[in-house]
This record gives sequence, C-alpha cells and structure tokens, in this order.
Amino acid sequence: MDAPMSGRATSADSGFDALAGRCPRVATTAAVTVAVWVSLAPSLLPRPALAQAAVSGCAAAAAAGAAGLCRRRNAGSTRPAARLVALLAAAVALGWTVLAAAQWQDGLRAAMGRPPTGPAHWIVVCVCSSCVLGAVRVLGRVPETWRRAGVRAAAATAVAVTLGAVAAVAPVGAGQVYPDAAPVAATAAGGPSSLVAWQSLGDEGRRFVSADARAIRTYVGLESAPDVRSRAALAVRELERAGGFARAHVVVVVPTGSGWVDPAAMRGFTSLFGGDVALVAQQYSAAPSWVTFLFDRNAAAESARALLTSVRSRIDALDPVRRPQVHVYGQSLGSIGGSAALAATATGPCTAIWAGPPAGAVRTDGAVVTANTSDPVVWWQPSLLWSPPDLSRARRDAPVPRWLPVVSFVQATLDLPVALDAPPGHGHRYGPDQARCDRP
Repeated sequence: MDAPMSGRATSADSGFDALAGRCPRVATTAAVTVAVWVSLAPSLLPRPALAQAAVSGCAAAAAAGAAGLCRRRNAGSTRPAARLVALLAAAVALGWTVLAAAQWQDGLRAAMGRPPTGPAHWIVVCVCSSCVLGAVRVLGRVPETWRRAGVRAAAATAVAVTLGAVAAVAPVGAGQVYPDAAPVAATAAGGPSSLVAWQSLGDEGRRFVSADARAIRTYVGLESAPDVRSRAALAVRELERAGGFARAHVVVVVPTGSGWVDPAAMRGFTSLFGGDVALVAQQYSAAPSWVTFLFDRNAAAESARALLTSVRSRIDALDPVRRPQVHVYGQSLGSIGGSAALAATATGPCTAIWAGPPAGAVRTDGAVVTANTSDPVVWWQPSLLWSPPDLSRARRDAPVPRWLPVVSFVQATLDLPVALDAPPGHGHRYGPDQARCDRP
C-alpha cells in the first residue's frame, strides 16, 4: 500500500516542480513587476489605452531583457517553488497597481472634462501590453547569432526602448490649416504694401498675420532676411510702416522653435488692450521646439535680443508722450529666449510674460507666469531624477502626483510628447488668460 501512495506523491511532486519550473525566474518576475509599476505610476496627463499598453509592454520587455542579460553574466538558479510564489505575488501586486492607476487616471480625466476610463480601457491595456511584451520577446529570439554573449537580451531591450519611444511621439502640427492667400489689410505683414514678402513668412508666419486684424501683426520669417540682425531691422521697419508704434502697446513675441505663436495668447492680448496693440515676432528656427531646445537653444536668445533691442531703440527715439508700453511674451522655448534677452539687454521698463516656462531654464522673478501643474514642460529637467519640481508659480489645474525619485522623471518624460494634446487650460495648452499682465 505504501509503494503506490509513494509513487503518486512522487508523481504529484514532479508535476508541481514541472509547472513551477515553467514560471519565469524570480529576478525576471521582480524586474518586470517593477517596470510595469513604474509605467503605471501617476502621470501628469490622461493616457490613452493603446499608449499605456505600448509603454507598459515595452517597459516589461526591457526589464525582462535586462534581467536575462544579468542572468547570463551571473549564472545561478532558483527553486521552482520560489518562482511560482514570486509570480503569484507579482500578480497580486500588479492587480493592485492597475486599480490604483485606474483611480488616478479617472481623477485626471474628471479634472480635464473627459469621461472615465471604464473596464474596457484596462482590458485593452492588459491584453495589448501582453502582446507587445510577447512580440518584443519573439523579436529578440529570432537571429541565432544574437544568442551569443547575451546579445539577444540586449537586443530585446533596445527594441523595447525604441518601440516605446516611437509609440510615445505624436505627430506635430497634424490637422493644422495654413492660409494660402496673402492678407489684404494694409497693416498686415505679407500684404500688398508690406516690406515682407508673403512667401518668406513660412507656414507659421502666414498663419500668424492672417488672424484677427484688430491688432497689428508683424512677422519676419527665416527667409525674409539673411541673418538675425537684418531680420530684426526689417521687423522694426515693417512695424513702423504698419503704424505699430502709434499703438498704446507693443508686444515683442518670441515664438517657439518652429516659429509657432499661440493664437490663444494673441487673442488674449487683443482683448486685453482692446485692439490698441501691435504684435511683432521674428522666426529663428524651423525645427521642432525640442530639437532647438537640445541643439540650438541660443538661437532663441539671440533672436529675441536682437528684436527687443531694435524695437526699444526705435521707441526711445519717439516723443516720450507718444511712446507705447513694451511687453515681452514667450511660451515654452520662447520664454527661454525672452528671459535671456531681458537679462542681457538694457531695454528699460518692460513687462515679462511667460507661459509654460521650461523647468529651471527661465528667470521668473518679476515676471507674470502662467503655468499648469499638469504641464510636463514645467516639471521636466534632469534634476527631477533626484529632487522634486518647483511648482510655486504654477496653478493647480488637476491632481498633482506625489514626487518619486526616478519615477516622476520617467512619467514626465512620457508625457512630454503629448503635452499639447491636453484640453485648453491643462498640460501645455494655455488659453487667452496667459496674456494678462496685471498680475503680480
């Protein structure tokens, strides 16, 4: 009787060991669990289901690849039972993480006027992230040559990171409409009597000058003159031709890296000053703002300095009674250029107005600042890895996540490419109120 019972027990034990042995190693389970937890940590902006699935799946694949690489360099084994226990503990932890993430995302959506996620959202996240994990793992196993010296694991990690970066980037400028015909207003740059050719304005310049005609809108594009100084001189001549210096207010506008100027801000200035305002801008780059920020940030400061100096010099030559009040406005990278120009130029009294200034890159003392706590541009800087952001000048427009070392940096980085996809008044989208210059 004892022999059959012993045989069945041995068979059951061997079956359990076989099942547990098919589970991932403890280190792999732990690494994937931490990576998925980081990917689901509180974000600044609502995240669509497919985007979250791509982020979580690629994070899991990268962690699994890194764990595999470490395992090859540090050979070792774990008992099958420990693998099963680790997998069950990970399932409980990730289930709690998903519930917490759902609560956070619904809080963000409520603050931004969007519907809650719902069960279908998280089913898509779980299913699609598993598919992404599986696809990346398969890609890492295909070539036999990758099996040598842990290259397969490293390749899978690289593929995961690349796919995650591609999935996070949203098309810039999609759906925007640019005017084809030159404006007919006599005060508009690019018009029949303008000193600036319509085609030289570029897409963003043509869009800028074709808006509300109550304010004088002067814009000089990259092709309007050969260098920064000549573009600034041309802008002043064009502004004078249009009668800009006869207005009560002149706003020196520093565009973003692509030459874009926020239409909401221009509407705000027009409304604030009752149309008695001239807006003048000078393009310094045609590249996306993030490219200019990383590789040619000084271009914004140099351009803003040249334009502000030229405008101020012309105004100083006017009768003091007739001199307009000067304001300097910049959003995002434009605020960096404007801040640097004010710091390096003796321009007399000016009102500095910054919207969504990048963290740690703009002097805000004495300036009017409009910033959202949900704006990743206001959060992101390398020091976010080890220290919390300075949100003292930001308005609380949505739930603010608790700062966590490394984790907050990762989440802010993931939110950066979609910062402009938020509803107005949230993220990196600012309304006409950013133009108010009567606040302390």
